[in-house]
Amino acid sequence: MKNIRFLFLYPPEQTWPGFPCKPNGSLAYPYLAGALKQIGVESYIYDACVGNEDDELDDFFHKSKKLPSGMLQTGVSDARILEIVSRFDAIGITSIFSQQETQVLRCAKLIKKSFPEKFLFSGGVNARSRKDLFFEAGFDVICTSESENTIKELAREITKPQPNFNNVGKVYFKSKDGTVVNNTQSGEIINNLDELPIPLWELLPNERYWKIGRPHGGNIKPGTQLKYASIMTSRGCPFSCSYCHIAEEISGSEAGSIGRFRVKSDERVIEELNILKNDIGAKQIYIEDDSILGIKHRAVRLMKKMIGMGLDLMDVNGINMIHLVKKSDTKGWMIPDEEIIELLVEVGFTDINLPFESGNPRIIKKWCSNKLALERFDPKALITTIKKYKLNVTTNYMIGFPDETKEEINHTIEFAKEMHSCGIDVSNFFLVMPLPGTPMFDYCIENNHLPKNFNPDNFQWTRANLDNIAMEKRELEVLRDEAWEGCNSEIFKQGRKGWVVKEK
Repeated sequence: MKNIRFLFLYPPEQTWPGFPCKPNGSLAYPYLAGALKQIGVESYIYDACVGNEDDELDDFFHKSKKLPSGMLQTGVSDARILEIVSRFDAIGITSIFSQQETQVLRCAKLIKKSFPEKFLFSGGVNARSRKDLFFEAGFDVICTSESENTIKELAREITKPQPNFNNVGKVYFKSKDGTVVNNTQSGEIINNLDELPIPLWELLPNERYWKIGRPHGGNIKPGTQLKYASIMTSRGCPFSCSYCHIAEEISGSEAGSIGRFRVKSDERVIEELNILKNDIGAKQIYIEDDSILGIKHRAVRLMKKMIGMGLDLMDVNGINMIHLVKKSDTKGWMIPDEEIIELLVEVGFTDINLPFESGNPRIIKKWCSNKLALERFDPKALITTIKKYKLNVTTNYMIGFPDETKEEINHTIEFAKEMHSCGIDVSNFFLVMPLPGTPMFDYCIENNHLPKNFNPDNFQWTRANLDNIAMEKRELEVLRDEAWEGCNSEIFKQGRKGWVVKEK
């Protein structure tokens, strides 16, 4: 194979004024770099939000640039991005989330204009859902699925004098005549997650992330030495909520059935944790699973093996409340599963996130895959039990669903206040955002809740995003803001405000 070099680029971040800038640092690139290492191909990760050891962090990270949209861009200059790109043959820019889209497309256009000969590819649910825009920006290939196999096929193909992307599975690509070719039906999904490459965490700018100290999850006590890293012990989810892309991936889409819940072996997880602790030097581990307790007996067995490793374990989004309760009688009434809660503490968890989503059973049944039967358990008892073990407890609520009534919205807010009185540490309130690649997005387009030419830069979880709903947008935003202010401590609120980016 001809010597080629791959660059995985995190673009600069963009944030709304008044909100903190947090570097991306997602696991996609370490996994893909690990896959390339298996076939002897060199790769490098550059996070343009924080730069590398040759960039002076204070010159740009705390001095954001105002964009025409009103958002703030944080990162190195375009000239610096081009300087880095010039050293590589193939450049990958992931677009998992809609908030990244503008910066991803901007970087693609910048690179293609200066280096039209370089191979440019993207992936992630946002890229595959908005592929036409990505091809217009200059991308050569859009990966539509998990890409540890795809990246190796791409590497082999682009070394050939006449690459033929028909040989690469789970991609869209442009033919010579400019038409988009759909090759998503070929290609295999990795079902045995132990076959995945070991992620190359060492390629991430970890020291810079730790210096900045803004992980995207957990509640860190002031003065804590931050040396964090992320891990996934599973992929997929047993639930299929309408606002999550997994709902489109469980039954099989152009991505394949990657939403199906799959797990790594206990031995593989322990191996990765040892690498993070001993080789990377991590002290805090963020478990990025969509549902770490998806197979409860497996999670219990795995966590017992983690005890005594000397790591602080933090869940980001993978605790579903149904897994924290158990049946108490034949009538189906649920009570707190104190054994699993005690085990979470023993293994090193300090925080837990309870995704109530809504205080309305109808909303949960229709939009949240009925994953929580509020009418069959006492949430106050669950919170009280968790607090007995001195865990920090965060809750998430969503308001403003397409068909949610004003009465239901107010009920969720009152429900949240009641839960807060039981000892919740942090309450998050999100206005519904129907993101591309989710069933809710399709529903909102079809039912005129979103314009077909919507601008993803307008999506913000404190802003009302939908048209033709029960409440006026400004009224809904005020309700959300008042709920957040009323359910959170001054210390927490001031800490969050201290992360706000500043304009140049």
